[in-house]
Amino acid sequence: MIDFDLNDEQRLLEQSVREWAAREVAPHIAEADRHHRFDRERILGGMAALGLLGMSVPQEYGGAGMDYICLGLASEELEYVDTSLRVIMSVHAGLNCLTLLTWGTEDQKQRYLVPQAQGTKIAGYALTEPAAGSDARAIQTTAVKRGDRYLLNGEKSWISLADVADNFIVIAWTDLVKKQQRDTSGLSAFIVERTFAGFTSGPMTQKWGILAGDTGWFTMADVAVPAENLIGREGEGFKIAMFALDQGRYTVAAGATGLIRACRDASVTYALTRQTFGVEIGQHQLVKEMIAQMESDYEASRLLWLRSGWMKNVGRRNTRETGLAKWFATVASERAAGDAVQIHGANGYSDEYPVGRFYRNCKGGVIYEGTREIHKLMQADYLLGYRVDRPTRCELPPSST
Repeated sequence: MIDFDLNDEQRLLEQSVREWAAREVAPHIAEADRHHRFDRERILGGMAALGLLGMSVPQEYGGAGMDYICLGLASEELEYVDTSLRVIMSVHAGLNCLTLLTWGTEDQKQRYLVPQAQGTKIAGYALTEPAAGSDARAIQTTAVKRGDRYLLNGEKSWISLADVADNFIVIAWTDLVKKQQRDTSGLSAFIVERTFAGFTSGPMTQKWGILAGDTGWFTMADVAVPAENLIGREGEGFKIAMFALDQGRYTVAAGATGLIRACRDASVTYALTRQTFGVEIGQHQLVKEMIAQMESDYEASRLLWLRSGWMKNVGRRNTRETGLAKWFATVASERAAGDAVQIHGANGYSDEYPVGRFYRNCKGGVIYEGTREIHKLMQADYLLGYRVDRPTRCELPPSST
């Protein structure tokens, strides 16, 4: 039986994140966004102090041992203030830490997961390349084994925390014949440290959204990665990558829900203060319609990610449900942000109000971690019986120890 009532721990976590984000980040986020500045010390330090960077990692590996509902609540509260905050949860806590928790060896967990969960190290995830986004088969990065090491060569792009993270999960081809055949069973996953020789990163300065976050690229030129940094077995990289996306998409869905709520609250406040034709604009029917749509989208999105989180907590298959939550919530957040700008009129086009930032930020959610088009196809494929690969948190990989 699904119970959507929050328990005491979940309520406390929700309130703590809300208060911290409102007190420590909200007063500074507009300026940080305006100047394209990622405030590492304030944000990462604060998140680490709250235990957010390892919240769903068991205490034995340095985490807080909280459940998936807590992870979703934190994601929603962070994106309520700014998408750049939630991105950290998606990448560090979702895509990387939860993947290492399930697929990593005990040695990898001790060397990488523990410091990441404690917040002393920051982690990233690198699948996307200049010519490979939704089509993972187009990846060009290779990993050729030489003795007890793999030499990695290639470029990753649109990588969150590219200039910040200490460690990355990197997907690369280990079977070059299968690379030519575009057979994903030739892909493998590795842990790559920033300090490895041949690793170079830089920022992407031309983006027009999530400006207070760190997004960039990195290249690898004969980067020697120890064989013990191979995650799982050779050939399991695509499966690991999809598992990671399953965790990241969950936080994106919850975060987009927070963005809808932010748009709703800003619109309600403005509609009660702005007047046209002698009355508050909230009295106008079409403004009411837009605000009502935001409320409907918020409640539906929250229920979808809560259901997905509950399924994760009990170990049930959830790829389909998580994908649906991500698709619905991100598309709804785009609609909410557009309507919020419309309600604010010319002021919505001004940097004085937050809705313009919401509008710029929301677009990323309908693109990364599976475009809305990819998710539409996935949902149709499930119904038509074309899709049978449904990875789940409770499926432990054969190479786990």
